[in-house]
Amino acid sequence: MAPDSASLVPSPVSTPSPVPTPVPPSSLLPPQPEQRRILRTELPGPRSRELQRRREAALPGGLGVTLPVFVDRAGGGVIVDVDGNHLIDFASGIAVTSVGASAPAVVSRVRAQAERFTHTCFLVTEYDGYVEVAERLNELTPGDHPKRTALFSTGAEAVENAVKIARAATGRPGVVVFDHAYHGRTMMTLAMTAKEVPYRAGFGPFPGEVHRAPYAYPLRWPGGAERCAEEALAELEALLRRVGPDTVAAIVVEPLQGEGGFVVPAPGFLAGVQRVARQHGIVLVADEVQAGMGRTGTVFASEQEGIVPDLVCTAKALGGGLPLAAVTGRAELMEAVAPGGLGGTYAGNPVACAAALGVLEMLRDGELLERARLIEKTVRARLEPLAAQVPAIAEVRGRGAMMALEFVRPGTLEPDAELARAVAARCHAEGVVALVCGSFGNVIRLLPPLVIPDDLLGEGLDVLADAIRGACGGAA
Repeated sequence: MAPDSASLVPSPVSTPSPVPTPVPPSSLLPPQPEQRRILRTELPGPRSRELQRRREAALPGGLGVTLPVFVDRAGGGVIVDVDGNHLIDFASGIAVTSVGASAPAVVSRVRAQAERFTHTCFLVTEYDGYVEVAERLNELTPGDHPKRTALFSTGAEAVENAVKIARAATGRPGVVVFDHAYHGRTMMTLAMTAKEVPYRAGFGPFPGEVHRAPYAYPLRWPGGAERCAEEALAELEALLRRVGPDTVAAIVVEPLQGEGGFVVPAPGFLAGVQRVARQHGIVLVADEVQAGMGRTGTVFASEQEGIVPDLVCTAKALGGGLPLAAVTGRAELMEAVAPGGLGGTYAGNPVACAAALGVLEMLRDGELLERARLIEKTVRARLEPLAAQVPAIAEVRGRGAMMALEFVRPGTLEPDAELARAVAARCHAEGVVALVCGSFGNVIRLLPPLVIPDDLLGEGLDVLADAIRGACGGAA
């Protein structure tokens, strides 16, 4: 039975906080790599090239790679490759190592848990780490209503299980997603993902009952940024009229789009989406896999939009580098699935839960959230003046430590994917790991670890600015 709007109204609940696990002295943990850029060889170096030849003989070409260097160690804002090069990390493993790739609070807990046991399957015999992670997520996700959390292994699993939960709770089949969305690589989440190449091409047919609405993308909205939210919401409502709102179980939305180009929605759009969902008894699912866990300067990006999703999907940074994902949501929705309907062999693995408790402890005092906000200020101060001088930069956008630049043909909004690739290649050659994204492949995204030192961040931005000027023929 579909939840009515009254059943989705928050009600207060008190959730206990887990007891922090003691962190051993730093002298007992591996030292962090030196936090500076060091280029001892060309990139990739000879040892990385040797390993790349072995990779090509053993792995399929379908496994892509951004920068073919092999890593020896990493931590803070630095990746050290097998040739001794120190690279500035503006990728964080695609927003996974937000607290650093070897954070003591994570490493210590992983080590202690691995010495106790590595696996039992929580569905067979239980352990307290799973419960502690769930309690903490119930406490942190938006809203003070009663909540439940189920753990999984990947972001795609979390999204797919959110769809299952919404369908079980409403008895409806349909799912509404948005243009430029990325939700994963399983067959269901590929149906929900917008970008054809490389994600969807050749893998269909995909599951049905997935409907796509426009996302409020201010830069590219045909009616202009001022009318973006209003018109996008009108198109969402028109879509629901066409398919029948009583056939739709869930609206799944990224509060700040990830792979689609770090698109910040027009003001008021997400609040409007929530209003539409409530009106029709549709479950609102926030995919916070990339934007969540402090990346945007609040624990969840939804907080900045003032919305309270019915279900929240987390992954990536939650596990501090280990595979862990979660669906956290209203108790009445989460309890709609019969016993045995949720889970997985590795879902909520104890070692990954231990890592997550380290991440959650690091987020507790708010320092990393403030750090994310300071990273945004630094990026904007460095790149917005450059954008004013370089016509090929259409926009600098993002929130917190989730920032991006979109490249276009000067004087138009025609995407320039070639320029974005050229800028990224120049960064890579100079020892800065930068990623390309966007539906049109024309966006450089910046995902530095929240613990990156100021001077390293500044140096990386200088390299990026020089790469842009060089790729644009020395403009500005």
